[in-house]
This record gives sequence, C-alpha cells and structure tokens, in this order.
Amino acid sequence: MKKKSGSFSPIRETSNMTHRPMKKGKQLNKLPQPKRAHPPQQSRKNTPFRPSSVEEHIFWCDRCNVALIGNKCGICGQDGSRLDLSAPGDVRFCSPYERGVLAQQLLSAYNCDPIGERIVLLNKIPGDDRTDEVIVDGLVFGVLYFDLRSMDFRFKPSADGAAILVPQTDRRTVVLEKTRSHLSGKKVRCEHIREHSSDIRKGDPVLVVSGDLVGVGFSYIDSITIDSSGNDTDAVKVRKVRKGVLQLNPTIASMGDVIKANLTYLQRLGKDAMNTVKGIANQPAHRDLEVHVSFSGGKDSLVVLDLALSALKKRSVQAFFLNTGLEFPETVDFVHHFCEHHGVDLVEEGSGTAFWDHVDSFGPPAKDFRWCCKICKLAPANVVIEDCRNKGTVCLTVDGKRKYESFSRSKISSSEMNPFVPEQLNIFPIRNWRAIEVWLYIYWRGMEYNPLYDMGFERVGCYLCPSSLTSEYQRLGEIHPEMYEQWNSYLLRWAKKHGLSREYVKHGFWRWRELPAKMIKLAEHLNVDTRPRQTESSFSIRVTSGSSPCKDGSFSAEGVVEGVTLNEAAAVMNVLGHTVHSNELGMVLVKTPRASIKIFSTGAIKVTGATKDAALSAFNDAAVELLRVNKCTECGICLKACPIDAIEIGGKHGSLFIRDSCIQCGKCTEACVVIKYSDKLLPDILEHCGLP
Repeated sequence: MKKKSGSFSPIRETSNMTHRPMKKGKQLNKLPQPKRAHPPQQSRKNTPFRPSSVEEHIFWCDRCNVALIGNKCGICGQDGSRLDLSAPGDVRFCSPYERGVLAQQLLSAYNCDPIGERIVLLNKIPGDDRTDEVIVDGLVFGVLYFDLRSMDFRFKPSADGAAILVPQTDRRTVVLEKTRSHLSGKKVRCEHIREHSSDIRKGDPVLVVSGDLVGVGFSYIDSITIDSSGNDTDAVKVRKVRKGVLQLNPTIASMGDVIKANLTYLQRLGKDAMNTVKGIANQPAHRDLEVHVSFSGGKDSLVVLDLALSALKKRSVQAFFLNTGLEFPETVDFVHHFCEHHGVDLVEEGSGTAFWDHVDSFGPPAKDFRWCCKICKLAPANVVIEDCRNKGTVCLTVDGKRKYESFSRSKISSSEMNPFVPEQLNIFPIRNWRAIEVWLYIYWRGMEYNPLYDMGFERVGCYLCPSSLTSEYQRLGEIHPEMYEQWNSYLLRWAKKHGLSREYVKHGFWRWRELPAKMIKLAEHLNVDTRPRQTESSFSIRVTSGSSPCKDGSFSAEGVVEGVTLNEAAAVMNVLGHTVHSNELGMVLVKTPRASIKIFSTGAIKVTGATKDAALSAFNDAAVELLRVNKCTECGICLKACPIDAIEIGGKHGSLFIRDSCIQCGKCTEACVVIKYSDKLLPDILEHCGLP
C-alpha cells in the first residue's frame, strides 16, 4: 500500500482492521450484518421486463448456508432469511466455466479468491451483454459482466463484497480520512486520500476504507496521478459503504445439501407440473392423442420431457427435435444419446441448408429481424402438425417455455392454442419456474444435461442466433473455431458490402437492425459507424398471386413488401384488428372480422378471407397501413383524431405506434394524409385488387 504524500498512518491504524486472511470459524458478531433485501423503493429503470405473478426473491438458511426456494429449510427446519433479487429474478447456479471466469477476475484484481468451493448463484440483471449479480452465502458479492468495449469479462464488488475482500487484500484499495459525513455517492478529492495501492487505473472499481467504513467506488485517475495531481482533483467516486468487515459463513454446503434443504418444495413443484400435464392431456377430447414434447436439448425442455414421461406413463410420448442445421454438435449428440439411453421415441425434423440458402437474400438475422425462425423452425414443425391435421386431431405439445425468459413469454397460461398454428395446443407445465428450480430438479433427479451449460452458455440454441450473448459468440470461437470462422467470414463480407467496419462485426452491432439505446451509446464510445452507406431499398409492395380459392372454401391473396420491418408492421396493425407479434417466429398475425393477415419477416404477406372480396379488401387495408408507417411524417394529425388516445408518435416503439386499446374506429386512418393519397402511391396494388 502506497502512502499519499503527507500521509503517515498505515491502513490497519486508519481502519482499525487487519488485511490478513481470517482464520476459518472466526466470528465478527459485534459488526452489523448486511441487509438481505433491497429497499422497497429500489429503482427498476433498467429492468428489461417484469413478468406477471413473479417472485423476485428467494430465501437463505444462515445455519445450513443454503439457498431456499421456499421459506423453510428442509435440513434444520428453521425459516430462512428473505433475499430480494433484482428483477426479473431468474436466478441460477454458477456453472464451472463461469466460476473459473470469476476466480480469474478475483485473482487478477485482488490476488485472492475468498469464495473457494462455495456454491455461487448468478442473477441476471440488465446490462449491455452478460451481466449477473454474484450471490455467495446469501450476500450479493458483486456483479460479473462482459464488457463490450474491451470484449472481456469484468467484476465489480458490492459494498458487502468489499467488506469480504478488504481483510484479504491490499490491491485496488484506497484509504480515506475518517469522516462523519455521508460517503455513499460522493466524489473524493486527492487531498482526502491517505493511502492507496499502486495498481489502480482510471475507471477501475476500487475498495474504499474510511475508519470503520468499508465500501466500493471507482477511480477517476491512475494511482500515479493521485500523487502528482493537485489536492482539489477528483480521485474517486464512492458508490456505497457499510460498517465493518465481513467473514463468509464457516459452513460450506454441497449441492446435496441444497437439494435436501429444498426437497419438499421440489416434490411439490414436480407434482403440480405433472398435474398440469395430466389435467390437459387426459381431457376427453385429448385422451387418445399422441403427446409430443418439444425437445431442443436445453435444460427447460429436458425437464418437461421428464415430467411428461412421469405423468403419462401409459401414453405414447414422443420427443420432437427441430434440427435447424445450426445446432451445436453437442446439442445434436445429447438429444440423440438421451433419447436412445432412456428409450424415448425421437422424432427429428431438419431444415438442412435452408439458412445458408437464404442468408444472401435476407442478410444476417437480427433480434428484430428473425427471418431464420420461419425458415428453419416453422417449416419443419409443420411436418408433425400436418400429420396431426391429416388425422383430424390437434397436435398436443408439451413445451418448456417459462415466463421469466422474456417479456413475450411473461403472460403465458398453462395451455394455449398456437396463434400461428391453430392446430397446435401447447401445454406449459413449468411456466412459473425459475432457472434455479429447473436446475434443482435436474440435480435432484440425477439427470444428464447438455454439456454446453458447463462450457459457458447460459442458453442453448442456434450457434449464430442474434439473441445469444456476444460473450457466448466469443466462446463459440474458442470451442468451435471452424463454425465461428464460417459465420464471422460471412458477417465481414456482408459488412464490407454495406460499408461497415470490422469493428461493427466484432462488437456485435449486426445483431440488431434498429439499434437499442445501449448499442448506440457503445457505437459513439467506440466511434463505430453503424449506418449502412448503401441506400436502403424504397418502399414497395406487390401481389405475387391473385385471389385464389382454398381447400376449405376460403380465398387467399399473397404478396411481398419491402422497406418495412416486422416491428414497424406490428406497430400499426392494431388499427385493422387483434394483432399478435412473434419475433421468434418472424411473423405478425392480424385477425380482422372478415379475414386474417400474416406478415413475415421475409417480407411475405398472406391474407385469407371468407370471400374473394374479403381477402382482396384486407390485402388492400394491410398495404395502405404498411405504406402509412413507412411514409409517416410524424405530423400528429392522427393523435388528434383518435378518440381514446391509442396512438403514440416518436416514442420508444418508433415513429408510429398504435396500442392494443385501439377500437378500430378508423378515424386516424381517415385523417392520415399518407392514406388519403395512397391511391397515388400504390396504384398497381389497388388496381390488382380491383378496388377503387
């Protein structure tokens, strides 16, 4: 530890603490214990979504030192302490790979790893990429995150984490003068620093000590600059402090202990989930149907497969695997091995080279442009559904979707008809489960699982999926360099064609067509141009096949639109009828009184109506609304025309957005200047549809 010029007291005298590792079992009973709950008024500004009916907390048994999914410990019988979680609260166990990353970060920054062999939980929180609260012994130890600027992992300790680290390190530490003033959130000038370590760089998180206060902050300047700068130079921003140091619980629990402590709750969860499957599958209308389990090779689908097999022992249960042609080899091997080893009937449908056949036409898929889902997933899924349709039955499918995963899944019911495939009835038995409960079930049942989870992947899916994390994409390059190189080479060629740099690809900007605010900020910081230099295609829409009769007596009309994204289409279609938008399937479905309209991320449009006139009229209505959103000038005339305030302009949804509350009165359409002159802008469409 380096003294600041003019400083005379060593750190142990200033803080009345020692920096030697504490002996195991030593208690600090006189020091205040950390708060285990966030204040009720804690800000949720950066929360990506907030599922309905969620539990943003778990419990912790301090005696047995285990996490609890219920309030009572199954080992000692005592009530656990409540540990509130940052939303959405989908806490999970730290994987071996993640534990190695965390250890490397601690050793590199602080030359110690106080966690040792303890079980660590990770709670996903908002961030630019992978960002997790690290929970140890019921304490939030800090945040482990992947920095898109440096393209590497970083660790920021919390105030409790600092209280654990301070007795064991003198690295990245500053000692401040004792003060009675409030320190949390304050800037500290050089003149108030009595000592500091010599390894601090600008922007580093630092451990802060001031008398008996311990906390964390970040440095405005390097160590060498602290000594050479004037006394009035800001040196450190203190984030949060607490009283006293901390020692971790002397009891180190095993996974077996965690399972034993939660066994009663696990049994109840499993029973409730099986009852959900049985209650729907055994209804008179479904009793004779085959049951399909959507088996992707991921943890959630693994659990629902086990639940379905346990619940329906006398029924025919098939595992259905959609091989997109973009799966990790580990996933394909695991699916085949698991089904073969357990005698599960496996139905596999694949899309072959469909992705690579279409990628040059559509460009790389993005979070807001998932054309690949329709081609690689929906098409092969229809094979199984078509088989059920030919038998005159619905396709009964058990699915592992959970409401904690995304906003679009946050309101799922125990069973739902697929809005995009009416012949499919989905059952969601673990819709209310969190990741920790999924993993506890897997460990409890002693089930083998996809090895990718232990190799650094939080989710299992297509290896080049834009919804994957950049940290996972980087990990792909380490374990499958040939797969990484194939996709990265394509991205670089695509970027060059559109006048974009290698940095654009490296930092993952390709994963969005319309960049969110966090990526715009990152681009500004890195000075990366994210605007394609080639002119985007102008708006156009054309009919590819006129109205034609369908087998069921209805009529359909099909076409193609360019210049409008799927999100933009979804933003306005409520004016025509009830709208369902799925980025996962790359589709917008609109139900009007006389017709249904399907718009795909590929630009395809299909309209089906009871009559020829209904199909053509609905196609025309869709065309002018798509033109409306493309040509919107944000004049605001429609805002005044709407009687129920269902329209938003220039907000977070884009230039024009019509809310679900729209009553389809048509007043905004009548007032829109773009639509008023649509016959001049879209004469060919109107003529083809035979409409004035």
